[in-house]
Amino acid sequence: AVSHLRFAYPGRRAVNVLEDVSFAVAPGEMVAVVGPSGAGKSTLFDLLQRFYDPQSGSILLNGVDLRDLKLAQVRDRIGFVPQDPVLFAGTLKSNLVYGAPDATEQEMSAALALAHASDFIAEMPAGLDTVVGEGGVGLSGGQKQRLAIARALLAAPGILLLDEATSALDAESEEHIRQSVQELKGRCSILVIAHRLSTVRQADRILVLADGRVQASGSHDQLMATNDLYARFARIQFAAEGLPPVEARTAG
Repeated sequence: AVSHLRFAYPGRRAVNVLEDVSFAVAPGEMVAVVGPSGAGKSTLFDLLQRFYDPQSGSILLNGVDLRDLKLAQVRDRIGFVPQDPVLFAGTLKSNLVYGAPDATEQEMSAALALAHASDFIAEMPAGLDTVVGEGGVGLSGGQKQRLAIARALLAAPGILLLDEATSALDAESEEHIRQSVQELKGRCSILVIAHRLSTVRQADRILVLADGRVQASGSHDQLMATNDLYARFARIQFAAEGLPPVEARTAG
């Protein structure tokens, strides 16, 4: 649960990036965070991983303030998949088990299946022993993202943070990622910074963040009817995704 969060970066104490932000995420719930550039979405994710502490307010994980936990405890319970996943030169397996070196074959197989990564790895010349270059050279964008999701899942996090991973992918890769997220719903709590409505529509609830504040919260249909900022976002994104305007009213 996030309660009355206020944050300003150390070099700019007079400028609050987040101001009185409060919301809760239920176990197994998927919440999408949308808003314009500079709204504070990435900063919120930084605070959730405790790269910074807020000036006031609190973030509770299972009822415990993050500041009362060791950093390792926080990072063990929260998985993060960035927009551009960090992969290093080595085997696919070494990249996969980076955060869970003692993972069993069964656990690896389960994580890869959930991330819809099993098929492409099975097609690799040496399976998980296939070597890739620095940054995952040799893999497509969608394959990198699915491997990164599997890596995050292998640590069995209670909360998964996704910095929208599909905005630069082709349609087929995006569909694979969307299937992965769908499989994860209910297994862990998911917070996703969403730039595409195809992702937003998967969420159980949507938070509209602007000027460092939560401006609205609700379902797609509720926000289309009650929040001008979200309705504008939806119209722009549906147009970008090639969907007719009526979809913005009927998609749920």
